[in-house]
Amino acid sequence: MPRELPLGNGSFQVNFDGAYRIVDLYYPYVGQDNHAMGHAFRVGVWVEGQFAWTDGDEWIRELSYLSDTLVTQVRLTHPHLHVALEFHDAIDFHRNILVRHLSVANQAQVDREVRLFLHHDCHLSGTEVGDTAYLDPTSGGLFHYKGKVWVLSNALHDGQMGFDATATGTKEWGEREGTWRDAEDGELSGNPIAQGSVDSVGELRFVVPGGSVQEAYAWLAVGDSYEEVKALNDFVLKRTPQALLKRTADYWRLWVKKEQIHFGPLPVAVVDLYERSLLILRTQIDGRGAVIASTDSAILQFGRDTYNYMWPRDGAIVAAALDRAGYNDVTRAFYQFCAAAITREGYFLHKYRPDGSPGSSWHPWALDGQRQFPIQEDETALVLWALWQHFEAYRDVEFIKPLYRPLITAAADFMVRYRDERTGLPLPSYDLWEERKGVHTFTCAAVYGGLMAAANFTEAFGEVDLAERHRKAASEIKAGMETHLFSQQHGRFLRMITQDPQGARREDPTIDASLAGLFAFGAFEATDPRVVATMEAVRTRLWVQTDVGGLARYEHDWYQQVSQDIARVPGNPWIICTLWLAEWEIVRATSEADLSRALELLHWVVAHARPSGLLPEQVHPFTGAPLSVCPLTWSHAAFVMAVLSSLDKLRELKVCPMCGNSTFPRRASERLLHMH
Repeated sequence: MPRELPLGNGSFQVNFDGAYRIVDLYYPYVGQDNHAMGHAFRVGVWVEGQFAWTDGDEWIRELSYLSDTLVTQVRLTHPHLHVALEFHDAIDFHRNILVRHLSVANQAQVDREVRLFLHHDCHLSGTEVGDTAYLDPTSGGLFHYKGKVWVLSNALHDGQMGFDATATGTKEWGEREGTWRDAEDGELSGNPIAQGSVDSVGELRFVVPGGSVQEAYAWLAVGDSYEEVKALNDFVLKRTPQALLKRTADYWRLWVKKEQIHFGPLPVAVVDLYERSLLILRTQIDGRGAVIASTDSAILQFGRDTYNYMWPRDGAIVAAALDRAGYNDVTRAFYQFCAAAITREGYFLHKYRPDGSPGSSWHPWALDGQRQFPIQEDETALVLWALWQHFEAYRDVEFIKPLYRPLITAAADFMVRYRDERTGLPLPSYDLWEERKGVHTFTCAAVYGGLMAAANFTEAFGEVDLAERHRKAASEIKAGMETHLFSQQHGRFLRMITQDPQGARREDPTIDASLAGLFAFGAFEATDPRVVATMEAVRTRLWVQTDVGGLARYEHDWYQQVSQDIARVPGNPWIICTLWLAEWEIVRATSEADLSRALELLHWVVAHARPSGLLPEQVHPFTGAPLSVCPLTWSHAAFVMAVLSSLDKLRELKVCPMCGNSTFPRRASERLLHMH
């Protein structure tokens, strides 16, 4: 089931799924150490002898956020029990506490007792082995702990702290399903402690007059010790749960509106998704710099691995989007993370865990008995490309200074060296889709952009000789692309070229949406006839010919494949690929009318967002349902980029209707000076 409501503050992050169950709980890093591992924290309701878990099919669920915040707005209605529940949840922006306001509406006209059950299915440190759950008599709360991970669940009802009843017990062992089954008769056993594979349930009892509503608060606090979570519990009581919810809502409203951008003629739905995307991006970024591809652990069932890693490529594109939107305070930690992670040779590994250690990988270190770099070189290049966008916007010389040698010149020197002397092109590496090794058009374009960024930096820092070296290498790469990657036979650019063991060159003419990299990083103009021919082929061949539409990754895309009808469905529609097409339409537009094509693509993305505003990686080509992970951080970054590109193009094309200037400034820092 797709995730629907992510919340986070940079060190504590949770995901609610579409049935309003907590299924991911990360601490102390966003994306690392999932203390739920996809196992559901359920909510149950007992009314006059009838019981229902809120993930049942009979419930009507409305899951969203309060506008401009990371505070949920959830309504759950059961037509047969005649009860409605409302929740507002938020992770405090500063402390590691999930605060929950809940209300119970009795839709019958007679007074009734309603019992609410909050279930906790912790898998601390990613496993159910060796956990302890117990009732703390001092606070009336339920504690789960293992090692240095402690989770406290507590409540406040009718002015009293603690649950009205609790139980702990064994789960996932033999025939024992879990303590959640104990709740289904409306009575909890009261067992005060359990160890091993355990869960717990806390109960709140309400007597609700007919047609009336009663409310309570609950919270989850996480920390490294009993003392830490006990102090957080005391903090909630001192400040009050309602005050923590309000301050967190106020914080996020301030955060998402920090630039006060004038969106001109862009539709409200597009602006709303732009702002929601910024907020969702923030939930997927660890406070120490790791930009996580997705914290959705549901993908685990397909390959026993997740997207809970920082790919430098994804991180660079997300950072570029946030820098462009004005959030340089978030992106600085990402660049510092990269400076610490880069190898001695000057390139990045496949991916990284949020704590900076290398992530899992399927790229081999040896080929035919010879050592090779397990590298996707676009990842190294795009970090420099994004960092130059950052510096050009903010000119924060003191920030760049400690990154100059260990990151900028180290990566640039590697990219200059790691090339084929005969062609000038980068040596073979794995593609951005992580599926094949060769010399890829996207990678070459990214390396061009990275080397040009390095040249700009080295020139700015007074090292003219280095700047000339970097520009020369970039020029040779572009020339090599024109000679070796443009196909006269096909009249467009190839996806990649390879060389067989005998040295024979092989061309791969597969149409791939990543060919948008030709113009995205400055290697070629979007209006270059060769780029136009390539992108027209991308649009024509990769557009999904169903009622859903959208752009596929490439011809005959196998990943999460739904249909073998390749003529109609070359692959599943991808959000980022559709937005690459929008970016091309934006860049080459010469009138507002031209921009309408891009606006249609933005509307397509809006139409395929989840009700809460989350964007998946892919959508089903026949139903439009989300496929793969949701949210995908890159999808939201691509939407932010496309919206800002649209605004830049509007400023370029027409006079500002509010002040009469012929153009608007482009850089985020300059936009601050141009607010009306």
